[in-house]
Amino acid sequence: MNNSISKGNVHLVFGPQGAGKSTYSRKLARLNNGTRFSIDDWMIQLYGPDLPEPLNLNWIMTRVKRCEQQIWSTAKEVALNGGNIVLDLGFIKRTNRDEFLKLAQQLGLSSVQHYIIAPHDERRRRVLARNEEKGDTFSFEVTPMMFDYMEKETEAPSEVELSNSTVIDTGTTNQQ
Repeated sequence: MNNSISKGNVHLVFGPQGAGKSTYSRKLARLNNGTRFSIDDWMIQLYGPDLPEPLNLNWIMTRVKRCEQQIWSTAKEVALNGGNIVLDLGFIKRTNRDEFLKLAQQLGLSSVQHYIIAPHDERRRRVLARNEEKGDTFSFEVTPMMFDYMEKETEAPSEVELSNSTVIDTGTTNQQ
């Protein structure tokens, strides 16, 4: 029995809301025979019915962190067994991106970063249209107020991150 299984790649997909991360992640997973992990899917499935009214950011972020921990626990097993993984976890903060890159590195897993961008007005239009259409990438309604809040919270990549990322501009294609 040969115990040398080649390890899979970890793909981190990040960018602002409405840029096309979910659409890109699905395509990336298909093209790389990978398994996609989406924070939106996990959050809605596990906590959607229990969302507080009005929304409480601390309540949400506590559960996002739990989901991220469980996603990584499962994803690392897939990657260590040779499968490629695509992490569509939002990654709006540099520290969060760095954390997952470090987790992959500690296990000797190769990581690839994908930064998805599109112009602000186009992203806003997409988010509002997604609310109405409720298509494949719809998980929950993002109100204009939520969109504006997340815009302020999203941290652009550093020069180092950019130099280590594939940059995909979905504003130049009809991706969404």
